[in-house]
Amino acid sequence: MSSKTVFYIIKRILLAIFTVWVVITATFFIMHAVPGGPFVGEKATTPAVQAAMEAKYGLDKPVIEQYFTYLGDIVTKFDFGPSLKQRNQDVIDIIMDGMKTSAMLGLIAAGISTLFGIVLGAVAALRRNKFIDRVIMIVTTAFVSMPSFIIGTLLLVAFSKLLPANGSSAAGMILPIITLALYPMAYITRLTRSSMLDVLGQDYIRTARAKGVSGRKIIFGHALKNSLIPVLTYLGPMLAYIVTGSLVVEKIFAVPGIGRVFISSITNRDYPMIMGTTIILAVLIVVMNLVTDILYKLVDPRINFE
Repeated sequence: MSSKTVFYIIKRILLAIFTVWVVITATFFIMHAVPGGPFVGEKATTPAVQAAMEAKYGLDKPVIEQYFTYLGDIVTKFDFGPSLKQRNQDVIDIIMDGMKTSAMLGLIAAGISTLFGIVLGAVAALRRNKFIDRVIMIVTTAFVSMPSFIIGTLLLVAFSKLLPANGSSAAGMILPIITLALYPMAYITRLTRSSMLDVLGQDYIRTARAKGVSGRKIIFGHALKNSLIPVLTYLGPMLAYIVTGSLVVEKIFAVPGIGRVFISSITNRDYPMIMGTTIILAVLIVVMNLVTDILYKLVDPRINFE
């Protein structure tokens, strides 16, 4: 590994750490700036009881002091603190429990969307302006245009009699997976088609054809491989987003994942839970972006780490 590569990786890691710190800081102060508190809406809560609860969780201290205490716990112990609403449970345990479902759901959806997206995009590019190309473009345009909650609702209405509508079972995961996979699949299809059409028009492709290189080798050895760089750019953030689970999709299909936990934490003003889920999402995004940038070199050796 060259010194340029090492320096680039170190620089990106430091930038990733800084990005996560900015997310933590912004989320913490914005969250505390919103009027109200986690114990204001609870029934039969007197001012004395509310004050005692705030003192128990350190919410009676100045915000800046709470911030540095929270930041210190994360850095030194990776401790997100206890949940304010789910008593006697730590935030990290709740998040990890939800992530088991969301990760499985997201990884399957990401794999399906990537595989079908690349295949359909390549087929559309190789059959440009033919019937199959037009059909693929019409369908993918529809899926890209529709929000996930519309797709999820339509699938729920159409297939609820055939498949369980509750995402707590294996069969019940089918509809949420399809809902999560359709939008990125459509986007990857269009991205692959556009990139592959550009590559097929390059001089080295025409030269390879003139030299008698087989069409199979041109497609898989040159065109498709070089078309994957824009797709790779999208895969990193897409995977991080899908793995954490679509909030709306998990809510529609009652999937017991991190999305449902995040929504309930916002509704209940559970500060540690909001912070924990936000940090996990931010870390996933910056890590996947870092991995994506490094993978560029494997896909295209011409790329330099500058």
